[in-house]
Amino acid sequence: MKTEYDLSEMSSRKNPYASKLKKPVTMRLSEDVIAYFKEMAEVEGIPYQSLINLYLRDCVAQHRKLSVKWPAERPHPKAG
Repeated sequence: MKTEYDLSEMSSRKNPYASKLKKPVTMRLSEDVIAYFKEMAEVEGIPYQSLINLYLRDCVAQHRKLSVKWPAERPHPKAG
């Protein structure tokens, strides 16, 4: 092995993994949701943040769409 290398002649290239880098985000999750993923992650032997990322990645890969239907609002009873 050389003690010194001349890197001036090397050509640079883009990092092929750059698009897969993770970005830190702040999310507000319900305690029961966190507990659910922490318990599952412990069973699987992986960090719960990684498990949540895998779950969300699967949603992206499967093009899952969420159907949110809120219950109809009930009229408030009149006082008096």
